[in-house]
Amino acid sequence: MATSEPLLRLEGIGKVYRVGGEEVRALYDVDLSIGGNEYLAIMGPSGSGKSTLMNLIGCLDTPTSGRYFLRGQAVEALDEDQLARIRNQEIGFVFQTFNLLARATARDNVELPLVYAGVARAERRARVDAALADVGLSARARHRPTELSGGQRQRVAIARALVTRPGLILADEPTGNLDSVTGEEILALFRGIHAGGATVILVTHEEDVARHAHRILRLRDGKIESDERIRPVTGGGAGAIS
Repeated sequence: MATSEPLLRLEGIGKVYRVGGEEVRALYDVDLSIGGNEYLAIMGPSGSGKSTLMNLIGCLDTPTSGRYFLRGQAVEALDEDQLARIRNQEIGFVFQTFNLLARATARDNVELPLVYAGVARAERRARVDAALADVGLSARARHRPTELSGGQRQRVAIARALVTRPGLILADEPTGNLDSVTGEEILALFRGIHAGGATVILVTHEEDVARHAHRILRLRDGKIESDERIRPVTGGGAGAIS
């Protein structure tokens, strides 16, 4: 159940890019509130603004107009160090292309955010072990990405997102490079993450993936076309986190 106080709130958010001397408007006056422990899917055709919206929510980009409040704090008032801390400790990112260091082991990839956060070595080890166990990869901790399947690589990426214990998980097409069976296993992980209390926001172009969320936001031409709460697809699936 979402809390009454929103985790994040966007008010009149607009985003304009300059491309070759011309202005390209990606978002128009978007108003959006997302509560704690929500599970939201963002959908829309190519060019609808869904990736731009995800980047703004994740503090990877800044709006041209409007205001963004995260846990009641105005994001535009934060300096680069504060934004970097939020990205490292309060938000977990999962990408379609995994974004793993090719020469590093699964353990080392998962540990990296904790190194940046200055967490002590003993605590880092314990938290990495726990995160890898949560995604069912304890036995693959010393394997490099080239020694793992696509699904296992995505599990490493999810463990990396979880290891800082963030309240917000952002996933951009997390099943896009996976077969349907492996994709279902990854979605089971997200169900478990949500059940554990985190807010999960995923971008997807696949209706069946979006139906695993509790709310679907549809964008078109940089505007919110619809915002509906749904009864999510339910089921078990390998790897669900308890």
